[in-house]
Amino acid sequence: MSDYKLPDVGEGLTEAEIVTWRVAVGDEVAINDIVVEIETAKSLVELPSPYAGTVEALLVPEGVTVSVGTPIIRINDGVAAPVPPPIVPEPLDLSNPAATGRVEGESLVGRNKAERGAVRRARARRVDEVAQQPPPSPVPAAAATLQVLAKPPVRKLARDLGIDLTTCRATGPAGTVRRADVEAAVGEAGVGTRASAPSSTDGSQREYREPIKGVRKMMGAAMVSSAFTAPHVTEWVTVDVTRTTQFVERLRARREFADLKVSPLLILAAACLRAVRRTPVINSTWDESAQEVVFKRYVNLGIAAATPRGLVVPNIKDADGLSLLELATRLGELTAVAREGRTQPADMAGGTFTITNVGVFGIDGGTPIINPGESAILCFGATKRAPWVVRDAAGAESLEIRDVCTLSVSFDHRHVDGESGSRFLADVASIMEDPAAALLF
Repeated sequence: MSDYKLPDVGEGLTEAEIVTWRVAVGDEVAINDIVVEIETAKSLVELPSPYAGTVEALLVPEGVTVSVGTPIIRINDGVAAPVPPPIVPEPLDLSNPAATGRVEGESLVGRNKAERGAVRRARARRVDEVAQQPPPSPVPAAAATLQVLAKPPVRKLARDLGIDLTTCRATGPAGTVRRADVEAAVGEAGVGTRASAPSSTDGSQREYREPIKGVRKMMGAAMVSSAFTAPHVTEWVTVDVTRTTQFVERLRARREFADLKVSPLLILAAACLRAVRRTPVINSTWDESAQEVVFKRYVNLGIAAATPRGLVVPNIKDADGLSLLELATRLGELTAVAREGRTQPADMAGGTFTITNVGVFGIDGGTPIINPGESAILCFGATKRAPWVVRDAAGAESLEIRDVCTLSVSFDHRHVDGESGSRFLADVASIMEDPAAALLF
C-alpha cells in the first residue's frame, strides 16, 4: 500500500489545486498512467502514477488546494506500509481570509507551505455547507463508468455554468465532450451564460467573486514586481507592412510550409531575432544583487498567450538558432499547447525576450509590462488598410492604400538607453517593411 504525495512539478512550486481525477476507486493503474490533473501557479499539469496497482482511495477532493508533499491518492501496490488518514478540507473563517484549515495527522513532507494543509477554494461551496458535510468517502468503483472525457477548458466552463458533464451529449472524438456540447446543455437547462451573474434565491445577487489563484495569481504578482522594479520606457513606430503580408502569402504557397500556420507573427519573431544580434542589450538581464548586466548569447523567445486560466508566456528555447521553417513549427506547437492550457513550467522558465500580439484583438498598440528577468517586450498591433505616402526609386511620392501596423517596445531604462531601444525598434520595423530582403539571405 503506497500513498502518492503531491510532487514539486518544477520551479520550486509549493502547492497545487486538484482539478480533475482521471481514476476512481477500484481502478487498476500502471506506472506512468495519468491519475490526476492539477493546476499550479503556472499551468495545468497531468501527473502520472509512480506505482502499479489498485486505487484504494482518493485522499483529496477535486477543487482543493494542497501543499507539496501531501498524500493525494492511495494505491494498493502489494507493499505493506503505514498510511495517514484521508485529508478532509476544513471550513474557512470568512472574517479572516488568510485563515486555513489544519488536518490532524497530515504529512508535512514538502516545502515551506506544507504546514498550511488543505485549502478549500472560495467558490466551490459555502462555508456553512462545508461545515455540515461529512468527510468524503472513497469513491465507489462503479463511479468509473461515469467519468467523462473533456479538456480542462471545457471542464472549467461546465463548472462555471453549473453544468454536470455527465448530462452532456458528447459529440467529440471518442466520446469527448466539446465546448459546444456544454453550451447546448446550458440552453436545454435554461442556465445563464458565463457572463451573467450567478442566480440567487432572492434575485438580489448583482455581484459575484472568483478567487485569485493559480496562473492568474502568479501573473499578477509578476506584473506588480516588474512594474515597480524596472523603470519602463515605451517607444512606438508605425510601419508599412504590405510586403510582409505579401511575403506571408508566398510562404503559405510553398510546399514545406503547407501544414504550418504562417502569419505575420512569424515574420515579426524572425525580425526580432535578427534585430537582437545588432543590439544585444535588449536580450540582457539586470542583476540587482550582483550589480551586473548579464548578456545572453542565446534567445529564448517568449510569446504571450491568453488562456482560460490567465496569461502565460511560454518560450521557444534557443530560437535564434532556428531556420524560418523550424521557427514556424515551434510557434505552432507553442500556441496549440498554450490554448489547451497545458504549457509546462519548464516551457515558461528562462525567457529572455517576449512578443505580445494584441493585434489579434483588433488593438492598434499598447505599453506592455516587461516580464521579470527580461529587459524588453515588443507589442504587435493590428494590421489595417490605411492611406500611406509611398516614395518610388526616383523619390517621387504618391498616396496609396497599404497594410499598416504599429509596433511598440517597452524596455528597462536602467541599462537599456534610448539609443539602444530606438535602434532595436528601427531594425525590426525595417525588416517588417521588406522581409524578403532581410530574411532570405
